[in-house]
Amino acid sequence: MHTFSGLALAALVLPVCNRWMRLGLIQWWCKRLLHCFNMRVITTGTVPDIRTHGTMLVGNHVSWSDIHAINSIIPVRFVAKVEIKSWPVFGYLVRKCGTIFINRTRNRDAARVVNIASHALKLNDNLCVFPEGTTTEGLSVLPFKSSLIQAAVQAEAPIIPMVIRYPLPDGSINMDAAYAGDTTLIDSMNTFLHMQQPVIHVHFCTPVASLGKTRQQLAKEIHAKISAQLQAFAVAPVTTQPSVASQF
Repeated sequence: MHTFSGLALAALVLPVCNRWMRLGLIQWWCKRLLHCFNMRVITTGTVPDIRTHGTMLVGNHVSWSDIHAINSIIPVRFVAKVEIKSWPVFGYLVRKCGTIFINRTRNRDAARVVNIASHALKLNDNLCVFPEGTTTEGLSVLPFKSSLIQAAVQAEAPIIPMVIRYPLPDGSINMDAAYAGDTTLIDSMNTFLHMQQPVIHVHFCTPVASLGKTRQQLAKEIHAKISAQLQAFAVAPVTTQPSVASQF
């Protein structure tokens, strides 16, 4: 029923509503979707305000639910692989939410996407990219592909590094949450449905200024921040009890 409500909103309401109503509806729908899966989001660090605009969020990537967790905190436009466009139902929904698609098999497509993303940032849209280019189990951060960060350089937009984790109650990583390897989307959803109460922990690092830096310098700086924070959580895990941080 919630998926059907999303289809109705995407087809009938989003095309005609104003910017703030659109963002509010996306945020509401993502919060409700997480609730349907009994997922709980906790946030730490410098959590961006809903009024944040013209900012690029950059994070590690673990699962399809990362997108909904981020949108439940601050609605953004995502840069995603073009294959998602053809997903049944969810492909339609992400298209209607303003997702920018990139064909990673075509080297020249990056330049097109960077121009679109840069223009979106200049128009005060918030944008989110996952520069690893794939999902991981969340234990470490793969090397960053810096091409999409060029959009922030061109727009002189601030960048907020994010750490995304799926912790168990004892603070260790929930390996079953990863949408990686040969796992299908349906398999991953079924796995979440059988968990007691999966937790998504999103930590927002201090913003990084893009002005005067190259995309390679920014990618290196952001990667170092995310990696260091991920290792810090491994040493001193954040408890997932409901009394901690902000929750949705």
